[in-house]
Amino acid sequence: MSKKRITKKISNIDEKILSIVVFSLFFSWLLAFPFEGQVLYALTERFGIEAQSMVFGAIAAHFCGLISCGFFIKTMKTVKRVMIFSIIICIAGSIPFFFTPSIIWHISIISCSFMTGVCIAAWGFYFKIYTPSNNRIKTAADLLIYSNILMVIINATAINISPYAGLALSIIMLIGSLFFMVRMPGDVKTSDENYIDGITISVSPAKPFCFLCFFIVIITINSGLMYQVVNPAFAHHKLLVSWYWAVPYIIALYIIKNLREKTNRNYILYVAIAMIGFSFIAFILLDRSVLSYLIINTLMLGACGIYDLFWWSILGEMLDYHDNPAKILGIGLSANVLGIFIGGMLGNSIASSDTIYYNSSMLALSVVLITLIMLPLLHKHLSMLLKNHVFLMTLYEMAPSKQKDTIESFSMIGNLTERESEITALLLKGRTYKMIANEVYLSENTVKTHIKNIYSKFNVQSKVELINLLMEKEN
Repeated sequence: MSKKRITKKISNIDEKILSIVVFSLFFSWLLAFPFEGQVLYALTERFGIEAQSMVFGAIAAHFCGLISCGFFIKTMKTVKRVMIFSIIICIAGSIPFFFTPSIIWHISIISCSFMTGVCIAAWGFYFKIYTPSNNRIKTAADLLIYSNILMVIINATAINISPYAGLALSIIMLIGSLFFMVRMPGDVKTSDENYIDGITISVSPAKPFCFLCFFIVIITINSGLMYQVVNPAFAHHKLLVSWYWAVPYIIALYIIKNLREKTNRNYILYVAIAMIGFSFIAFILLDRSVLSYLIINTLMLGACGIYDLFWWSILGEMLDYHDNPAKILGIGLSANVLGIFIGGMLGNSIASSDTIYYNSSMLALSVVLITLIMLPLLHKHLSMLLKNHVFLMTLYEMAPSKQKDTIESFSMIGNLTERESEITALLLKGRTYKMIANEVYLSENTVKTHIKNIYSKFNVQSKVELINLLMEKEN
């Protein structure tokens, strides 16, 4: 096939698929190399040097890149250029690892890790634009599945063939990501305001978003412990660990992705909590055989897959409530990195302590159990905070005519006046009291009086109850 025909074929690929390909190729390099990657561990082991300082430095730099991106990348115009520049830096920063260790290794991995954070956060613009909110859980599952499959291939190559072969393969993934990134649209027009199907979003996500970030940190502390306590205990099963490590994670993502829409995913989260608890109990009680590894890793990584897709899906929905998706995605993912960093530091302290191995394992389990006790409470509170937003997403998915008819028929049920109907429509579209007052040219106190009357006519006490009543009517 000629180069011209190949280029034409690539240009016809759906932008959503293209964005997933770019992310998956780039993310596989990140997982296999700078971010607790087996390529990095294999290289440092080859030269007999300590990897921990570079690993924790890379995690810290990645955190800084994620959390800072949204503060200097604010428009779609700069996203493509920044992502291309980031990938080029990562390619250049990987090359020194083909040579003997030096200070350049430390400088390169810190620089690359920072730019990966910037690149991934910037990708949030493509995530928001090309994937509808009700389909982002599937997109998140796809990119996590593909990137982890590629990571397994790179890891297996680095461990079983050569660290340099794994490094070369990871760089090929970067080059592939750059190849497709150049073909991504860079001139997509976006508004300064948030619009979905013509409706302005004015609901502030600040409170539920902050709580979600705290939720992510608590969940992912377990991942950091896994990296530093569990994985090293089975390092002697070199061949098996090189490929099976992420298999349960990938399978869990695939199962959750293909569940029926009516399935209550909250129950599955509690199953994941039980799985990770049993995995650490098994880690204490079982030996370090192949069978023990299969049991412990399957439980732990299956739970991690459920956790990750759970918070990724909520984070994806929150992109619609802010005009800068790089800030939302970047800060959300930085919470994930922070949790891994905290868990890693705890795990490293446990692994290097003078206590006997059993006591170290008990300490690790104690930390995990504390986080697991907190999870149901965190999840319950997060669900309550997000409940205000549930109907907004349902409303945005309706056609404009359907939206209008729904609100009008609902107003008729409550026997509302014309002014009350107008205020109800604005209230259900997420407007604050102050915004409603400005739009209908009334004082804020007058708006509050109208809303009090509206609640009284529907026999409800809050907007949450009003939304629930409307949803019951629609169902």
